[in-house]
Amino acid sequence: MKLTGKTAVYGIIGHPVKHSLSPLMQTAAFRALGIDAVYVPFDVAPENLGDAVNGLRALNVKGFNVTVPHKEGVIEYLDFLDEDAEFLGAVNTVKNEDGQLTGYNTDADGFLQSLIEEGIELEGKRITMFGAGGAARAVGYAVLKGGAKFLNVVNRSFSKGKVVGELLGKRGNVLVFPLKETTVATLLKDTDIVINTTSVGMKPGDPPLFDYSLIPEGITVVDIIYNPAETPLLKAAKEKGCKIVNGLGMLIHQGAIAFKIWTGKEAPVEFMRRIVEEELYG
Repeated sequence: MKLTGKTAVYGIIGHPVKHSLSPLMQTAAFRALGIDAVYVPFDVAPENLGDAVNGLRALNVKGFNVTVPHKEGVIEYLDFLDEDAEFLGAVNTVKNEDGQLTGYNTDADGFLQSLIEEGIELEGKRITMFGAGGAARAVGYAVLKGGAKFLNVVNRSFSKGKVVGELLGKRGNVLVFPLKETTVATLLKDTDIVINTTSVGMKPGDPPLFDYSLIPEGITVVDIIYNPAETPLLKAAKEKGCKIVNGLGMLIHQGAIAFKIWTGKEAPVEFMRRIVEEELYG
C-alpha cells in the first residue's frame, strides 16, 4: 500500500475496538477497487467521544463506523441523520462532506440483505426474536420493513422488552413476552422464523437461551452471532432440519452499505466475505 497526501482516511470508533473486523474488511474493499484510502481503528473512551468526533471532522476523515458503546452517544455530535438512524436512535456509519457529518444506520438493511441472499422470505411471516438490545432494534425494524406479519419480542427483562416493543410497534404488529419456558413453547408452535439477537452462544458453556428441543422442524433459525459459525442454537436447529443462518452476512452487508455511502461505489461483497471468513474460520 502506497500512502500519499491524496490518500483518504476512514475508520471506526469504539471502546474497545481491537476485536473489530471492519479494518480488515474495508481495507480489502478499497484495495479490490483500487481506491486510494486507508481504514483505521480508533479506541475512544466514552468521556472522549465529543472530542474524538470533532477531531475526525477537523482532520477531514472522510467517514467512519461507530460501534459499542457509541452508537447512541455519537448522535449529539452530528449534523444530520438518515431516516433509519433517526428512528432507531443509533448510528453505525458517519459520512463527512465538507465538514458536515451525516449519521446512518446500516445494521437494519445489512440484516435484511443477509436474509435476501439466503432466499428467506419475510412477507407475511411470523417472527419470534430473542433480545431487546441495540441489535434487536435494528433486526426487528428490518423484519418489519421486509413485510413480516407479526413480531414477538422475547426478553429476560420484560421492561426492556417493552421499550423495544413500543418503538417497533410504530412500524408493525409487535407483542412482547418475558423469557419463560411455557411462553416460548407456545410462541414457537406458531413461528416461521426464530432470531437470536443476544450474545448467548458466543462463549463456550453459555447456558441455552431456551429449551432447544422446542424448535419446530423445518423452520428458519437465525443467530446474529458469527463467531462461532454455528452456535448451540444453530446446531440444535440444524438437527431439526431447519434452515440456519449466522450473523456473518449481516456483518458483511452492513459494511458493504457503509462502503457505498462513503464512496458511491458498489462494494466487492464476495471478496469482503472471503477475507473475513479466512480471518474468522481459517
